[in-house]
Amino acid sequence: MLSIVSTPIGNLGDITLRALDILKTCDAIVCEDTRVTGQLLKLLNLPKKELISCHGYSDEGKVAMVINRLKDGQNLVLVSDAGTPGISDPGFAIVSKARESNIAIQVIPGASAFLAALSASGLPINQFVYLGFLPLKKGRQTLLKSFVEEERTIVFYESVHRIEKTLHELADALKDQPQRPVVVARELTKMHETVVATTVEQLPGIAASITQKGEFVVVVGPVR
Repeated sequence: MLSIVSTPIGNLGDITLRALDILKTCDAIVCEDTRVTGQLLKLLNLPKKELISCHGYSDEGKVAMVINRLKDGQNLVLVSDAGTPGISDPGFAIVSKARESNIAIQVIPGASAFLAALSASGLPINQFVYLGFLPLKKGRQTLLKSFVEEERTIVFYESVHRIEKTLHELADALKDQPQRPVVVARELTKMHETVVATTVEQLPGIAASITQKGEFVVVVGPVR
């Protein structure tokens, strides 16, 4: 069986009892970075497990090896470095192949940074568009301009290295909607968690003052 296990995005207290049980009893863990997952097991006082790295640069042979072990009856766990597997990480390739191979799959839900940001935003989230990380170059400006007409709340991730630039670009793309709400969340569930509710016209000031450390989630309210 393949178990898709969500892990904490910061606060270790967010691990679920079910996740702990699955991590204790599995045969091996498929992860992005063996160092990150190994440290997580240590912090949670869990027994050492065989860790199988599977990341964006892994070839099809690695995925095939995992599938073959599942076919042999092994119980494998799929995790990401933090949060829910398959969201902005390569886990979907393994899940897709497992489905094609009629392998039993179970999901152990838990933390997700973009869902946490949506919940804390105070913006309408009965409908929303999740964009992952914005394109670095091709299609980036076109995508930002499409926000002008979007009637659903928009949520996306941004890295510490690009957050300032992105907030300026967002302010420029939505300059004709100065009062449109925006929420910028940083280091969710961690000691320095910050959630800033602002507007498009205030984004340049936020960009200049924001602490450029950690992981960011940006939530843009729908056009009214």
